[in-house]
Amino acid sequence: MNEKLFANRMGTTHKSFIREILKVTEDPKIISFAGGLPNPKFFPVKEIANASLKVLEENGENVLQYSTTEGYLPLREYIAERYRKKNGLKVDPDEILITNGSQQGIDLIGKIFLDKGDQIVIERPGYLGAIQAFSMYEPIFQSIPLLDDGIDTDLLERTFRGNRIKLFYAVPNFQNPSGITYSRQRRRDVANILKKHDAIFVEDDPYGKLRFIGEDLPSIRAYLEDNIILLGSFSKIITPGLRLGWVCAKKDIMERIIVAKQASDLHSNYLSQRIVYQYLIDNDIDKHILKIRDAYKKRRDLMVSMIAEYFPEEIKYTKPEGGMFLWITLPEGISSLDLFDLAIKENVAFVPEKSILC
Repeated sequence: MNEKLFANRMGTTHKSFIREILKVTEDPKIISFAGGLPNPKFFPVKEIANASLKVLEENGENVLQYSTTEGYLPLREYIAERYRKKNGLKVDPDEILITNGSQQGIDLIGKIFLDKGDQIVIERPGYLGAIQAFSMYEPIFQSIPLLDDGIDTDLLERTFRGNRIKLFYAVPNFQNPSGITYSRQRRRDVANILKKHDAIFVEDDPYGKLRFIGEDLPSIRAYLEDNIILLGSFSKIITPGLRLGWVCAKKDIMERIIVAKQASDLHSNYLSQRIVYQYLIDNDIDKHILKIRDAYKKRRDLMVSMIAEYFPEEIKYTKPEGGMFLWITLPEGISSLDLFDLAIKENVAFVPEKSILC
């Protein structure tokens, strides 16, 4: 096909390196450290099956019909109440929109805010899914490095002063891919910087419930009332296959996100929404989360101890307090891409740094 027929944006958006790696890791011989996939041993298969049967038997004709763009109201009420109880945030159900995973939320945010050439701030290293989604709208990325306790706020302040930043995307809890968590002070500092500048802050939190060391820290929304959007997901605490997440935003932003979603897919999978809600009211989700956290902590502790025992001293690595990621920094002069090529020959896969930097 004539390449000129494609939109210009397709020339600036590339395949996800991680998704391509996952194709390789389908080979059972491959030991994969590449994707942040939840352990399927902890999927509540029986409970989801029971919830599905109950929903279909009790209300089958209704749940197989079209639904509202915003999503199933009782599920949105449940999410809003969890924000109040677990995060101390006052959130109205009308501030919640159910999406096809939080990844769709990222895309919708890009769609309503970004024009070609707009400047956005991302973390370095950053979440590839967000970079790929935002790239479709042809922005200019300003990447700010992560320190041990969160983003470099001094550089963040200078970046905001010297540029017309429209949007800042971050994962403050157990960041993908570094595993770093913003300290309480970093969260305050980020909020104070944003208060001085007219920009949108996107706080993505798919891993926040997977803390297994230390204390829970407040959402940045606790310090920043306006121009903030929260993203959440059921993928890491229930199952990713149902593809349900949500966007939480104030009314003026939400109205535009709803319009963008209507143009995209009308509404998220209504049957999945009803099944997830049924599962949530029939089961103790906090007990299930504790089970996941205990299992992941054992794996995290084993990995950290093995790195300390077997890796060269020149290697630096993060020690995540939760989530699904750990970041290795190689000595100067050693290429992570070259190391990947060597590792894959030994049936081991990981994500090289250069594949996730923009």
